[in-house]
Amino acid sequence: MKPQPETRRVSIGLLLPTREMAIAGDEDVRRLLRFAWRAEALGFDSLWAGDSLTARPRFEPLTILAAIAACTERIRLGTAALTAALRPPLSSAHALATLDCVAGGRLTLGLGAGFPYPASEAEFAAMGVPFEQRIGRLLDTVRAWRAIWNAAGGEAPASYAGRYVSYDGIEQLPAPAQPGGPPLWLAGGDAPGVLRRVGRYFDGWMPYLPDAEAYARGWREIGTAARAAGRDPSRLTAGLYVTVAIHPDRDAAMAQLDDYVTRYYGMPLAMMQSLQAFFAGSAADCAAWLAEYLRAGARHVIVRIGSLEPELHAQAVADAVLPLRDGLRRERDEETWTRCEA
Repeated sequence: MKPQPETRRVSIGLLLPTREMAIAGDEDVRRLLRFAWRAEALGFDSLWAGDSLTARPRFEPLTILAAIAACTERIRLGTAALTAALRPPLSSAHALATLDCVAGGRLTLGLGAGFPYPASEAEFAAMGVPFEQRIGRLLDTVRAWRAIWNAAGGEAPASYAGRYVSYDGIEQLPAPAQPGGPPLWLAGGDAPGVLRRVGRYFDGWMPYLPDAEAYARGWREIGTAARAAGRDPSRLTAGLYVTVAIHPDRDAAMAQLDDYVTRYYGMPLAMMQSLQAFFAGSAADCAAWLAEYLRAGARHVIVRIGSLEPELHAQAVADAVLPLRDGLRRERDEETWTRCEA
Protein backbone atom coordinates (compact mmCIF):
# COMPACT_ATOMS: atom_id res chain seq x y z
CA MET A 1 0.00 0.00 0.00
CA LYS A 2 1.30 3.43 -0.92
CA PRO A 3 2.12 5.86 1.89
CA GLN A 4 -0.56 8.44 2.58
CA PRO A 5 0.22 11.72 0.79
CA GLU A 6 0.88 14.88 2.76
CA THR A 7 -2.53 16.38 2.06
CA ARG A 8 -1.85 19.56 4.05
CA ARG A 9 1.38 20.45 2.29
CA VAL A 10 1.35 22.32 -0.98
CA SER A 11 3.79 21.11 -3.65
CA ILE A 12 4.79 23.05 -6.75
CA GLY A 13 6.13 21.52 -9.93
CA LEU A 14 7.33 22.69 -13.35
CA LEU A 15 6.63 21.32 -16.81
CA LEU A 16 9.71 20.48 -18.87
CA PRO A 17 9.76 22.44 -22.16
CA THR A 18 9.86 19.41 -24.48
CA ARG A 19 7.11 20.72 -26.77
CA GLU A 20 8.50 24.25 -26.67
CA MET A 21 11.86 22.94 -27.89
CA ALA A 22 10.17 21.11 -30.76
CA ILE A 23 8.34 24.29 -31.80
CA ALA A 24 11.65 26.18 -31.76
CA GLY A 25 13.46 23.40 -33.65
CA ASP A 26 15.88 22.90 -30.73
CA GLU A 27 17.09 19.30 -30.30
CA ASP A 28 19.75 19.95 -27.63
CA VAL A 29 18.70 17.63 -24.81
CA ARG A 30 21.27 19.29 -22.54
CA ARG A 31 18.87 22.24 -22.36
CA LEU A 32 16.38 19.99 -20.56
CA LEU A 33 19.05 18.77 -18.14
CA ARG A 34 20.03 22.36 -17.32
CA PHE A 35 16.36 23.22 -16.84
CA ALA A 36 15.98 20.27 -14.45
CA TRP A 37 19.06 21.21 -12.42
CA ARG A 38 17.86 24.77 -12.09
CA ALA A 39 14.34 23.71 -11.09
CA GLU A 40 15.80 21.52 -8.34
CA ALA A 41 18.11 24.32 -7.18
CA LEU A 42 15.27 26.85 -7.10
CA GLY A 43 13.33 24.56 -4.80
CA PHE A 44 10.55 23.18 -7.01
CA ASP A 45 9.10 19.89 -5.81
CA SER A 46 8.57 18.14 -9.13
CA LEU A 47 9.31 18.12 -12.87
CA TRP A 48 6.86 16.85 -15.47
CA ALA A 49 7.11 15.78 -19.12
CA GLY A 50 4.30 15.89 -21.66
CA ASP A 51 3.60 13.13 -24.15
CA SER A 52 2.63 13.19 -27.81
CA LEU A 53 3.86 11.28 -30.82
CA THR A 54 2.19 13.02 -33.77
CA ALA A 55 -0.44 15.43 -32.40
CA ARG A 56 2.13 17.75 -30.76
CA PRO A 57 5.52 16.09 -31.35
CA ARG A 58 8.25 16.32 -28.71
CA PHE A 59 10.94 14.20 -27.06
CA GLU A 60 9.75 10.85 -25.71
CA PRO A 61 8.96 11.51 -22.03
CA LEU A 62 10.13 8.30 -20.36
CA THR A 63 13.57 8.52 -21.96
CA ILE A 64 13.92 12.17 -20.95
CA LEU A 65 12.78 11.47 -17.40
CA ALA A 66 15.30 8.63 -17.08
CA ALA A 67 18.10 11.02 -18.04
CA ILE A 68 16.87 13.62 -15.56
CA ALA A 69 16.42 11.02 -12.83
CA ALA A 70 20.08 10.08 -13.17
CA CYS A 71 21.32 13.65 -12.70
CA THR A 72 18.97 14.95 -9.99
CA GLU A 73 18.66 13.92 -6.38
CA ARG A 74 15.55 15.26 -4.69
CA ILE A 75 12.95 16.49 -7.14
CA ARG A 76 10.03 14.20 -8.03
CA LEU A 77 9.43 13.32 -11.68
CA GLY A 78 6.19 12.77 -13.54
CA THR A 79 4.28 12.61 -16.80
CA ALA A 80 1.70 15.29 -17.59
CA ALA A 81 0.15 13.42 -19.15
CA LEU A 82 1.09 10.03 -20.60
CA THR A 83 -1.31 8.57 -23.17
CA ALA A 84 -1.15 5.08 -21.71
CA ALA A 85 -3.44 3.41 -24.27
CA LEU A 86 -0.90 4.05 -27.04
CA ARG A 87 1.72 1.84 -25.35
CA PRO A 88 1.65 -1.97 -25.06
CA PRO A 89 0.74 -2.62 -21.41
CA LEU A 90 3.35 -5.30 -20.68
CA SER A 91 6.33 -3.48 -22.15
CA SER A 92 5.24 -0.14 -20.68
CA ALA A 93 4.81 -1.71 -17.21
CA HIS A 94 8.37 -3.01 -17.54
CA ALA A 95 9.70 0.37 -18.70
CA LEU A 96 7.89 2.32 -15.99
CA ALA A 97 9.07 0.00 -13.22
CA THR A 98 12.62 0.45 -14.49
CA LEU A 99 12.21 4.24 -14.62
CA ASP A 100 10.91 4.24 -11.04
CA CYS A 101 14.03 2.34 -9.99
CA VAL A 102 16.30 4.78 -11.84
CA ALA A 103 14.48 7.63 -10.11
CA GLY A 104 14.75 6.00 -6.69
CA GLY A 105 10.98 5.94 -6.22
CA ARG A 106 10.45 9.56 -7.27
CA LEU A 107 8.04 8.81 -10.15
CA THR A 108 4.39 9.84 -10.46
CA LEU A 109 2.37 9.07 -13.59
CA GLY A 110 -0.22 11.53 -14.80
CA LEU A 111 -2.30 9.67 -17.38
CA GLY A 112 -4.62 10.89 -20.10
CA ALA A 113 -7.18 9.07 -22.21
CA GLY A 114 -6.68 11.35 -25.25
CA PHE A 115 -8.45 14.63 -25.91
CA PRO A 116 -11.26 14.33 -28.49
CA TYR A 117 -9.95 16.46 -31.33
CA PRO A 118 -8.73 15.54 -34.84
CA ALA A 119 -4.98 15.50 -34.14
CA SER A 120 -5.43 13.07 -31.24
CA GLU A 121 -7.69 10.83 -33.30
CA ALA A 122 -5.05 10.78 -36.04
CA GLU A 123 -2.40 9.87 -33.46
CA PHE A 124 -4.44 6.89 -32.29
CA ALA A 125 -5.00 5.83 -35.89
CA ALA A 126 -1.27 6.01 -36.61
CA MET A 127 -0.64 3.67 -33.66
CA GLY A 128 -3.40 1.27 -34.71
CA VAL A 129 -5.51 1.89 -31.59
CA PRO A 130 -9.26 2.58 -32.02
CA PHE A 131 -9.93 6.04 -30.62
CA GLU A 132 -13.40 5.09 -29.40
CA GLN A 133 -11.77 2.50 -27.10
CA ARG A 134 -9.40 4.98 -25.47
CA ILE A 135 -11.05 5.14 -22.03
CA GLY A 136 -11.58 1.40 -21.70
CA ARG A 137 -8.03 0.73 -22.83
CA LEU A 138 -6.66 3.26 -20.33
CA LEU A 139 -8.47 1.58 -17.44
CA ASP A 140 -7.47 -1.89 -18.63
CA THR A 141 -3.85 -0.78 -18.93
CA VAL A 142 -3.85 0.66 -15.41
CA ARG A 143 -5.25 -2.57 -13.96
CA ALA A 144 -2.71 -4.63 -15.90
CA TRP A 145 0.17 -2.44 -14.69
CA ARG A 146 -0.87 -2.79 -11.08
CA ALA A 147 -1.21 -6.55 -11.37
CA ILE A 148 2.31 -6.79 -12.82
CA TRP A 149 3.84 -4.39 -10.28
CA ASN A 150 2.19 -6.08 -7.30
CA ALA A 151 3.50 -9.47 -8.44
CA ALA A 152 6.98 -8.27 -9.44
CA GLY A 153 9.74 -9.65 -7.28
CA GLY A 154 7.45 -12.26 -5.76
CA GLU A 155 7.20 -15.99 -6.24
CA ALA A 156 3.75 -16.11 -7.86
CA PRO A 157 3.46 -15.22 -11.57
CA ALA A 158 1.33 -12.26 -12.60
CA SER A 159 -1.89 -12.84 -14.48
CA TYR A 160 -4.58 -10.49 -15.73
CA ALA A 161 -7.66 -10.89 -17.89
CA GLY A 162 -9.36 -7.72 -19.11
CA ARG A 163 -11.38 -6.61 -22.08
CA TYR A 164 -8.41 -5.37 -24.11
CA VAL A 165 -5.44 -6.75 -22.17
CA SER A 166 -4.81 -10.33 -21.08
CA TYR A 167 -1.69 -12.18 -20.01
CA ASP A 168 -0.70 -15.11 -17.86
CA GLY A 169 2.43 -16.38 -16.17
CA ILE A 170 4.47 -13.16 -16.17
CA GLU A 171 7.27 -13.59 -13.63
CA GLN A 172 10.67 -12.32 -12.58
CA LEU A 173 10.18 -8.78 -13.84
CA PRO A 174 12.00 -6.11 -11.80
CA ALA A 175 9.80 -4.53 -9.15
CA PRO A 176 9.28 -0.74 -9.10
CA ALA A 177 11.04 1.14 -6.31
CA GLN A 178 7.63 2.12 -4.90
CA PRO A 179 5.69 -0.92 -3.64
CA GLY A 180 2.78 -1.52 -5.98
CA GLY A 181 4.19 0.95 -8.51
CA PRO A 182 4.19 4.74 -8.97
CA PRO A 183 1.10 6.78 -8.03
CA LEU A 184 -1.33 7.06 -10.97
CA TRP A 185 -3.19 10.36 -11.45
CA LEU A 186 -5.91 10.90 -14.03
CA ALA A 187 -5.65 14.05 -16.15
CA GLY A 188 -8.86 15.64 -17.36
CA GLY A 189 -11.57 18.12 -16.53
CA ASP A 190 -14.68 17.93 -14.39
CA ALA A 191 -16.90 15.71 -16.53
CA PRO A 192 -18.85 13.31 -14.32
CA GLY A 193 -17.15 10.26 -15.82
CA VAL A 194 -13.68 11.67 -15.14
CA LEU A 195 -14.53 12.48 -11.53
CA ARG A 196 -16.00 9.01 -10.92
CA ARG A 197 -12.94 7.32 -12.41
CA VAL A 198 -10.55 9.34 -10.25
CA GLY A 199 -12.49 8.47 -7.12
CA ARG A 200 -12.78 4.78 -7.95
CA TYR A 201 -9.47 3.87 -9.55
CA PHE A 202 -6.74 6.52 -9.36
CA ASP A 203 -4.36 7.99 -6.78
CA GLY A 204 -4.79 11.61 -7.85
CA TRP A 205 -6.47 14.14 -10.15
CA MET A 206 -4.68 16.42 -12.62
CA PRO A 207 -7.20 18.87 -14.14
CA TYR A 208 -6.59 22.17 -15.95
CA LEU A 209 -9.88 23.82 -14.99
CA PRO A 210 -10.02 27.60 -15.57
CA ASP A 211 -12.43 28.11 -12.65
CA ALA A 212 -11.47 27.53 -8.99
CA GLU A 213 -15.11 27.06 -7.99
CA ALA A 214 -15.50 24.30 -10.57
CA TYR A 215 -12.34 22.77 -9.16
CA ALA A 216 -13.83 22.74 -5.66
CA ARG A 217 -17.03 21.08 -6.92
CA GLY A 218 -15.05 18.49 -8.83
CA TRP A 219 -12.89 17.63 -5.85
CA ARG A 220 -15.98 17.15 -3.68
CA GLU A 221 -17.46 14.80 -6.31
CA ILE A 222 -14.23 12.81 -6.35
CA GLY A 223 -14.47 12.41 -2.59
CA THR A 224 -18.03 11.17 -2.91
CA ALA A 225 -17.01 8.65 -5.59
CA ALA A 226 -14.05 7.46 -3.53
CA ARG A 227 -16.16 6.86 -0.43
CA ALA A 228 -18.79 5.01 -2.49
CA ALA A 229 -16.00 2.72 -3.74
CA GLY A 230 -14.78 2.09 -0.20
CA ARG A 231 -11.69 4.27 -0.62
CA ASP A 232 -10.29 6.99 1.65
CA PRO A 233 -10.43 10.36 -0.18
CA SER A 234 -7.64 11.74 2.01
CA ARG A 235 -5.26 9.31 0.30
CA LEU A 236 -5.86 10.92 -3.11
CA THR A 237 -3.77 13.83 -4.36
CA ALA A 238 -5.50 16.97 -5.66
CA GLY A 239 -3.32 18.10 -8.55
CA LEU A 240 -3.70 21.11 -10.83
CA TYR A 241 -2.14 22.02 -14.21
CA VAL A 242 -1.79 25.73 -14.97
CA THR A 243 0.01 27.95 -17.49
CA VAL A 244 1.40 31.28 -16.31
CA ALA A 245 3.18 34.32 -17.73
CA ILE A 246 4.68 36.58 -15.05
CA HIS A 247 5.39 40.25 -15.77
CA PRO A 248 4.71 43.41 -13.72
CA ASP A 249 3.01 44.91 -16.79
CA ARG A 250 -0.17 42.88 -17.31
CA ASP A 251 -0.47 43.92 -20.96
CA ALA A 252 3.06 42.66 -21.62
CA ALA A 253 2.27 39.40 -19.82
CA MET A 254 -0.92 38.96 -21.86
CA ALA A 255 0.94 39.59 -25.13
CA GLN A 256 3.58 37.01 -24.19
CA LEU A 257 0.98 34.42 -23.22
CA ASP A 258 -1.14 35.02 -26.32
CA ASP A 259 1.90 34.55 -28.57
CA TYR A 260 2.81 31.35 -26.70
CA VAL A 261 -0.67 29.85 -26.86
CA THR A 262 -1.10 30.73 -30.53
CA ARG A 263 2.19 29.09 -31.47
CA TYR A 264 1.56 26.07 -29.23
CA TYR A 265 -2.07 25.33 -30.14
CA GLY A 266 -2.60 27.26 -33.35
CA MET A 267 -5.44 29.12 -31.62
CA PRO A 268 -5.45 32.47 -29.79
CA LEU A 269 -5.53 32.76 -26.02
CA ALA A 270 -9.11 34.11 -26.11
CA MET A 271 -10.31 30.76 -27.47
CA MET A 272 -8.25 28.58 -25.11
CA GLN A 273 -9.06 30.42 -21.88
CA SER A 274 -12.45 28.75 -21.58
CA LEU A 275 -10.78 25.32 -21.67
CA GLN A 276 -7.61 25.64 -19.59
CA ALA A 277 -6.25 27.54 -16.58
CA PHE A 278 -4.15 30.44 -17.87
CA PHE A 279 -2.77 33.44 -15.96
CA ALA A 280 -0.94 36.57 -17.13
CA GLY A 281 0.15 39.36 -14.80
CA SER A 282 2.27 40.22 -11.80
CA ALA A 283 3.77 37.80 -9.30
CA ALA A 284 1.47 39.04 -6.55
CA ASP A 285 -1.63 38.64 -8.70
CA CYS A 286 -0.50 35.16 -9.78
CA ALA A 287 -0.11 34.10 -6.15
CA ALA A 288 -3.59 35.44 -5.34
CA TRP A 289 -5.05 33.59 -8.36
CA LEU A 290 -3.44 30.29 -7.36
CA ALA A 291 -4.48 30.76 -3.74
CA GLU A 292 -8.10 30.46 -4.90
CA TYR A 293 -7.34 26.95 -6.17
CA LEU A 294 -5.53 26.05 -2.95
CA ARG A 295 -8.60 27.10 -0.98
CA ALA A 296 -10.61 24.90 -3.37
CA GLY A 297 -8.47 21.90 -2.37
CA ALA A 298 -5.52 21.81 -4.81
CA ARG A 299 -2.33 20.50 -3.23
CA HIS A 300 0.11 19.79 -6.08
CA VAL A 301 0.29 22.57 -8.66
CA ILE A 302 2.08 21.85 -11.96
CA VAL A 303 3.16 25.07 -13.64
CA ARG A 304 3.78 25.40 -17.36
CA ILE A 305 5.69 28.58 -18.11
CA GLY A 306 3.91 30.42 -20.93
CA SER A 307 6.97 31.15 -23.06
CA LEU A 308 9.03 29.36 -25.69
CA GLU A 309 12.07 30.41 -23.61
CA PRO A 310 10.94 29.27 -20.14
CA GLU A 311 14.45 29.42 -18.69
CA LEU A 312 14.27 33.22 -18.85
CA HIS A 313 11.19 33.22 -16.63
CA ALA A 314 11.97 30.41 -14.16
CA GLN A 315 13.17 32.75 -11.42
CA ALA A 316 10.10 35.01 -11.72
CA VAL A 317 7.79 32.01 -11.58
CA ALA A 318 9.63 30.60 -8.57
CA ASP A 319 9.34 33.93 -6.75
CA ALA A 320 5.61 34.06 -7.53
CA VAL A 321 4.51 30.54 -6.67
CA LEU A 322 6.94 28.87 -4.28
CA PRO A 323 6.05 31.09 -1.30
CA LEU A 324 2.54 29.58 -1.46
CA ARG A 325 3.90 26.48 0.25
CA ASP A 326 3.45 26.44 4.01
CA GLY A 327 6.63 27.03 5.95
CA LEU A 328 8.78 27.52 2.86
CA ARG A 329 12.49 27.63 3.65
CA ARG A 330 14.35 27.96 0.39
CA GLU A 331 18.11 27.51 0.72
CA ARG A 332 19.99 27.11 -2.55
CA ASP A 333 22.80 24.62 -2.81
CA GLU A 334 25.66 26.73 -4.15
CA GLU A 335 27.37 23.86 -5.93
CA THR A 336 24.16 22.84 -7.73
CA TRP A 337 23.41 26.46 -8.59
CA THR A 338 26.88 26.89 -10.12
CA ARG A 339 26.34 23.75 -12.18
CA CYS A 340 23.00 25.09 -13.43
CA GLU A 341 24.52 28.32 -14.64
CA ALA A 342 27.47 26.63 -16.40
